Amino acid sequence: MAPWKLPLIVAAIAVPIVAAFGLGGGGAGVAAGALAAVAIVFVAARQRPRGPIASAVADDGRRHVLLVMDAPLEAPEAVREIARASRLGAGDDTDVLVLAPARISFLDRWASDVEGARHRAQQNLVSTVAALAKAGIAAEARVGDEDIVQAVEDQLQSFPANEVILVSGDGENDSDHDAAAAEELHDRLEADFRRVLIGSGSG
Repeated sequence: MAPWKLPLIVAAIAVPIVAAFGLGGGGAGVAAGALAAVAIVFVAARQRPRGPIASAVADDGRRHVLLVMDAPLEAPEAVREIARASRLGAGDDTDVLVLAPARISFLDRWASDVEGARHRAQQNLVSTVAALAKAGIAAEARVGDEDIVQAVEDQLQSFPANEVILVSGDGENDSDHDAAAAEELHDRLEADFRRVLIGSGSG
């Protein structure tokens, strides 16, 4: 957790309780405290365990790569950069699965509409798989959970990856969320993990 988040969480819990005591008296304060306790228990129950993330096992002796893309891959120079960094090439026997997390926007979340996010992720996958195919790299594609770590964990239940590669932008295009996900994947994955940073000029 980022250091700045803890004071915000404490304030979000304490301020409504104090305000309830001040405006509505003891009964309202106790009720607000009870609601805060329920909310804390609910959030804690939804937290996933942070143990090792294992992958399904394949006995075919092939290399299986899970390529996690947070944006469409279209520019030829970006394809070459990823192919070089991930050691993927035309005609090799590597089994490649491209995974695109379905990033849900604030408005979509507010409206409880995840179909728009899944549609955008599918469009990203079409562009990425087509660009890889032009470079001679065959790949399958799937849409995953909006949370990168959860999306990877879900896919590894069925896809026997011995390598996981997270592709994200560098500089201002690289979000704190991606960096935190990369750190957690590095710590928890049993498969080899690498992160590839694509320059902003690569598309």
